[in-house]
Amino acid sequence: MAFSDLLEQVGGTGRFQILHVTLLSMPILMMASHNLLQNFVAAVPPHHCAPHANLSTLSMGAGDVLLATVPLGQNGKPERCRRYVHPQWQLLSSNSSESLWDEGLEEIVTQSCEDGWHYNETEMSSTIITEWDLVCDQRALKQMSQTTYMGGVLVGAVIFGGLSDRFGRRFLLLISNLMMAVGGTCAAFSTSFTMFCVFRFCCGMALSGLVLNSFSLIVEWIPTNVRTVVGTGTGYCYTAGQLLLAAVAYSIRDWRWLTLAVSLPFYVSFLYSWWFLESARWLVLTKKPEQAVKNLKKVARINGRRAEADKINLEMLQDAMKKEMACSKGSYSVVDLLRTSTMRTTTVCLSAVWFSTSFAYYGLSMDLEKFGVSIYLIQIIFGAVDIPAKILVTISMCMLGRRPSQCGALVLAGVMILINLLVPYDQQVLRTSLAVIGKGCLAASFSCCYLYSGELYPTVIRQNGMGWVSMMARFGAMVAPMVLLLGEDSPWLPGLIYGGAPIISGIFAFFLPETLSQPLPDTIQDVEDRGFAWKKDKRLAEKEDLAKKDPSCVHLKESV
Repeated sequence: MAFSDLLEQVGGTGRFQILHVTLLSMPILMMASHNLLQNFVAAVPPHHCAPHANLSTLSMGAGDVLLATVPLGQNGKPERCRRYVHPQWQLLSSNSSESLWDEGLEEIVTQSCEDGWHYNETEMSSTIITEWDLVCDQRALKQMSQTTYMGGVLVGAVIFGGLSDRFGRRFLLLISNLMMAVGGTCAAFSTSFTMFCVFRFCCGMALSGLVLNSFSLIVEWIPTNVRTVVGTGTGYCYTAGQLLLAAVAYSIRDWRWLTLAVSLPFYVSFLYSWWFLESARWLVLTKKPEQAVKNLKKVARINGRRAEADKINLEMLQDAMKKEMACSKGSYSVVDLLRTSTMRTTTVCLSAVWFSTSFAYYGLSMDLEKFGVSIYLIQIIFGAVDIPAKILVTISMCMLGRRPSQCGALVLAGVMILINLLVPYDQQVLRTSLAVIGKGCLAASFSCCYLYSGELYPTVIRQNGMGWVSMMARFGAMVAPMVLLLGEDSPWLPGLIYGGAPIISGIFAFFLPETLSQPLPDTIQDVEDRGFAWKKDKRLAEKEDLAKKDPSCVHLKESV
């Protein structure tokens, strides 16, 4: 754990750290734009079948043509996917078309939309739905585009997690920025739905690389006492990104230009990412101490500590981190996440936490149209609720600790979602309010688990660990839309699943160790030495009980 002392020596919260964290947080601002882009580029506008191609409508109003060619549904609005085989001009003679039966006449025959659809372009002038007619028989493809994107995030978590532990955080961060910029640009100019999905898959992979490597570079260059505040601050960048997305989408109503607008900033991120210094922790533990010394000296000079920079040398670094370097010999892989009992329990519990948090979060966030209000307004509300939620969870993490904060956020989110099942559908304000509170709790859970997971996994396999839990989160995001299909037969079932999952994972989180004010572990042995808080608390409680009954029993038990 000696690296924390070296970090304080060169300046733990100096100019370097401020500039470093600020620049790494800028791409995070745009991540929400890609994660939630589907809400706008794949918005389904009101639509109905286009009139017959051979029909002359010059002498008739649009309303008359619609009434004569498209039947009304049970809700009194035009059917979205059916039209009359032949225009029914007789319907224009009355003020309604409630009945399609007349005496002596057969039922009016309908057909699918043979000549395409007519879309209401009030909200968005163009979306992928209108571009490739992803409605009616093709409506499932809308969810496919988001599932493909999340599939890319999942694959990226696996690939970038292992590669960055081998090749370094900075190198993979550069690749991720460039991949996001190029992938987003190509997606904006896609000429087919397949092409769009392929490049969105690439964007998903790049997003995983950005999250994993940005987080590791931030955490590994800041001291223990400011990790909570810095971690929450970067989380607020994602929150601000949600609000920014609503503003940008409101200003740009064409899906191609909107996709391009949220992708171009990553070219800028790619250019200034060359300035970043590789993690000195990673350099030491991958047998590159000379470069680690150079980086530490540079940080000290940027922070105005030239005298301290001159004192740092290879011998000092090797002597300070002798234990860590000895324990880090050999290569590490995902298998090491399950090699010891402590690591197994940590990985299993964190997997449950990340899966359920992402599962419920995207279950609520990716279907904004169901709330019956403007998608821009509901996006702002869903984004704004993160602000108080993350303030509260930050205070909780600093005062109560990471474990109770994680458990509480998950359980409360689940309870809010389950309560929503009992509210009648016509009480939209109350239902929306409960959903917003639940979403805020899940945002708080995300904020907590990003910081918590980074503190639980040691440096030598931190990227593997973060890659694994990120993969579980993306798997949850992929599964979430599928659960909505269950609501066709049982409307209450999706809510029950979305609410039950966080509560169950909140119980899993109870078995994780507390990391408040604890130094960042560098090796697996550090994690094993720390052990689990609940086991330690149990042993201490047993000792106190024995001491009250018979003090000699305590020494006897310790010797055994």
